Amino acid sequence: MKEFEHIPVLLNECIEGLNIKENGIYVDGTLGGAGHSSKIIQQLSDKGKLIGIDKDTDAIQKAKAVLNKFTNIIYVQDNHDNIKDILRNLGIAGVDGILLDLGVSSYQLDEKTRGFSYMQDAPLDMRMDKTQELTAKKVINTYSEEKLAKIIFEYGEEKFSRQIARKICEYRKEKEIETTLELVKIIENIVPKNIKQGHPAKRTFQAIRIEVNDEIKPLYTTVLNAIECLNSKGRLCIITFHSLEDRAVKQAYIDASGKCTCPPDLPYCVCGKKEKGKIVTKKPILPNDDEILINPRSKSAKLRIFEKK
Repeated sequence: MKEFEHIPVLLNECIEGLNIKENGIYVDGTLGGAGHSSKIIQQLSDKGKLIGIDKDTDAIQKAKAVLNKFTNIIYVQDNHDNIKDILRNLGIAGVDGILLDLGVSSYQLDEKTRGFSYMQDAPLDMRMDKTQELTAKKVINTYSEEKLAKIIFEYGEEKFSRQIARKICEYRKEKEIETTLELVKIIENIVPKNIKQGHPAKRTFQAIRIEVNDEIKPLYTTVLNAIECLNSKGRLCIITFHSLEDRAVKQAYIDASGKCTCPPDLPYCVCGKKEKGKIVTKKPILPNDDEILINPRSKSAKLRIFEKK
């Protein structure tokens, strides 16, 4: 297994945002290379507890190696979307803080065999959980032209989505599309090179990855479930990397804060919104120039924090 390297994004801002109590219970719902977890658990006493969740077996193995001197951590191989069930199964009624660092990790991008990167030739895979059946290869070779176009447009915000989907379907009539670079070449024939937008395949690869790992559809509900799992004054810190994620998190925070959605001309509230807490970050926290210089992948990161009532 390749060395699981990961530079934690907005590390100090997350630790400060979690407002850690030394005897508290905290959840890292995206354990990854244990970059954030290492810092969290150092703030805890022996009575404190950290629950590390990741659906990637490689991430769990690496985290166990990194955090091997700590005994107050529970490792769970699962999806953070199932946080309510995970905590219920552990017999934990509430936690004092939850961190979600969304998207794909640096290791997953760099590990050639995982097929996340458009810069390296690899089998079309893109699974964060290597035990699941749906792969990028299956999406690319079996989805209809209409469905592919919809995914690439909605999840990748790619304006050439229809042309890309059409070209993919034409190509696969001749042979199955098996590798990342095969897909890249198809896309490069459609999308003009634009320095500002980055690599021509960037948006399509993002879209396929999101579809394979079902990253967006459950996110709004996951945020609300995470808030429910917090103790009073507990904090939820979420790092997003693109507008689709950020939009879902922002909307969930607004709804959880109890903001009335009734038309302004109504004499009284009928929407029944209930305040579950407050949004700590009125505007998202962004990485500073120094962090972006050290870790260019942090450039699009946004941190939003919510505190339970």
